[in-house]
Amino acid sequence: MTWVAGASGGLLGAQASDLQGLAARDRLRSLAPRKGVDFASNDYLGLAQSGALVQAARDALDRGVAVGSGGSRLLRGNHDEHEVLEAEAATFFGAEAALFLPTGFTANSALIATLPQRGDHIFADDLIHASCHEGLRLTRASWSLVPHNDPQGFDDALCQWRGQGGKGRAWILVESLYSMDGDLAPLAELNAVAARHDAILVVDEAHATGVFGPGGRGLVAQLPGRERIISLHTLGKGLGCEGALLAGPQVMRDFLVNRARGFIFSTAPSPLNAAIARAALRISEAGDEFRTDLFNRIALAGTLLAPLGAQTHGSPIMPLILGSDARAMAVASAVQAAGFDVRGIRPPTVPAGTARLRIVITRNAAPAQIEALAAALEKVLS
Repeated sequence: MTWVAGASGGLLGAQASDLQGLAARDRLRSLAPRKGVDFASNDYLGLAQSGALVQAARDALDRGVAVGSGGSRLLRGNHDEHEVLEAEAATFFGAEAALFLPTGFTANSALIATLPQRGDHIFADDLIHASCHEGLRLTRASWSLVPHNDPQGFDDALCQWRGQGGKGRAWILVESLYSMDGDLAPLAELNAVAARHDAILVVDEAHATGVFGPGGRGLVAQLPGRERIISLHTLGKGLGCEGALLAGPQVMRDFLVNRARGFIFSTAPSPLNAAIARAALRISEAGDEFRTDLFNRIALAGTLLAPLGAQTHGSPIMPLILGSDARAMAVASAVQAAGFDVRGIRPPTVPAGTARLRIVITRNAAPAQIEALAAALEKVLS
């Protein structure tokens, strides 16, 4: 039996009705090809198509690195390139150990679903990634959401939990750079809260890695108390390749290897990707000129886009909140027609009533193109 999109009956009739409901609310998603100047990707440093990473791939292939792993890491899928990447990443991020996983989504969901135990409680910022929510859905621990970027709110919630008899381990779960709002977490204050309550601080550095911190190590790099901090570093954003690294205590790595279903039962990432990731870390280490160039473009964009209503926090992500889903998508379409790849973001990815353009500044857009985008937006919004 085949299913026809838009059909109201049949085997997948409920799914068809759901899609029709999404369309009626201007929330139906579809895949669109790349076109226009890049103001949508997370390729902040412009490494994804860089000659340096292409050469790293060629060099790895020339020395015989495999394209595929052939199995899970606990079977025959483990490769020297995985092991060397993890050792180099642990040193790079200042952690005891690191673990390489296929995606940031897999890494977050596996970490949160596996490490916290029954009796523990996870205190999560209410704007954390969907991958974190997936982990919360699967975890054995209890959990609650805390108002965004509110260290006092975390402190109060921890005190309340302990006062009500909570005796397990407390976990604080945040991002360092929030992917839809572009604002930075108050990590020093959150780390102090974690220290006061003997909690573990888990920081999703997906959008900060490569961009912030010494050598692009992220915003956790200079925090004290690293023995109780776990950080996630995706490789497919600022570092321009693919996969994710979890950095933290050795026991974290060992426990995930033994207990994380998302790790145990997944085919290992490509050894070739691991080799490319090693090169990306080296490029990031020496990439201050890339970051200086990027932040110059961010400053220019902030000057031009803030008067149009874009929120600017000194990061590459500048949301322009337009409110209704229909308006956000209409403005996005008009800007795309002018030659700029800017995407509209709607609920449930963002809270209801905050549909927006997610404008991202990368080294893929030259200063003149940033100026042209601002002019196009001003015309569309007027």
